[in-house]
Amino acid sequence: MEGNQSVNIVEYADREMAAIDVANMLAGALKSCLLRQDRVSLAVPGGTTPGPIFDTLSAVDLDWHRVHVLPTDERWVPQDDARSNGGLIRARLLTGRAAAATYVPLYAVAERPEDAFAELEAKLETELPISVLLLGMGADMHTASLFPGVAGLERALAPDAPILAALRPDTVPEPRVTLSARVLNGALAKHLVIFGADKRAALERAMDLPPLDAPIRAVMDEMTVHWAE
Repeated sequence: MEGNQSVNIVEYADREMAAIDVANMLAGALKSCLLRQDRVSLAVPGGTTPGPIFDTLSAVDLDWHRVHVLPTDERWVPQDDARSNGGLIRARLLTGRAAAATYVPLYAVAERPEDAFAELEAKLETELPISVLLLGMGADMHTASLFPGVAGLERALAPDAPILAALRPDTVPEPRVTLSARVLNGALAKHLVIFGADKRAALERAMDLPPLDAPIRAVMDEMTVHWAE
């Protein structure tokens, strides 16, 4: 692996055990940060994989009113759209005790994502560096909305990339907004959750590929990977 990348892979007997353990690790990392900071930021993905993690995490007793939650990426759709990552995160994570947390969206009312970036990035600037980050990964080795081969990826992976990038994969109907690799990789505590043999194999392939071909490679410095079949 290139540079100073260090990856710790934790294996679990089943996905339920992994979800509970990851939730507890995230809670521990948040509590540790809250000892040193007035407020902390937690960046999480949408999709189906983190749902069980959110269920456990939302019940944890911590100072949620000092936690700001943001998505790692978002579809450029209204927040009440069924495809919105923010909608899933608010419904599944910001409930129970975690309802006291503040949600920081990656969406604003504008036709094009780029038209709202100045407004969104001004709010996000105060959340950085991300205190605790949870990521997922696709079998194509994408993470957040950093998809291999998509126009604009090189800029989103650049060391001097802006906070946000807008990408337009051919396979989806709307633009995607994502935190850039620089922002994701700069998180103080980073966790990646993957399930299944195909994603484990994809992760192992990614370790020998450049980030343009395997975007997950751009965010793996000091990453803890959680895997179950």
